[in-house]
Amino acid sequence: MRGSVAVASNASNSPGTITLSGTGVSVVNHSVTLSWTASTSTVTGYNMYSSTTSGGPYTELTTVPTAATAYTDTTVQSGNTYYYVVTAVDSANNESAYSGQTAAVIP
Repeated sequence: MRGSVAVASNASNSPGTITLSGTGVSVVNHSVTLSWTASTSTVTGYNMYSSTTSGGPYTELTTVPTAATAYTDTTVQSGNTYYYVVTAVDSANNESAYSGQTAAVIP
């Protein structure tokens, strides 16, 4: 990128020009990877939820319960704090209460 700034004054060589140049800032992609200990009950999977407000309300991130005990959220945006909870789901599709909340601060 290039540009210039003209500085006007009552000096005999006015206006003065300052030349500017620089490069753009590259986009930094952020993500949050969460993991948890498997339930001691028989479960078919887990649902992950997030919020930008501590205590919710939470938005479900998983469309179907995942059998994995880890999840990566690639939708986070720089400058925000995200709060996460997870639930366990059994074979009858009964969902547990929310887990304890954890937070991730995105630089």
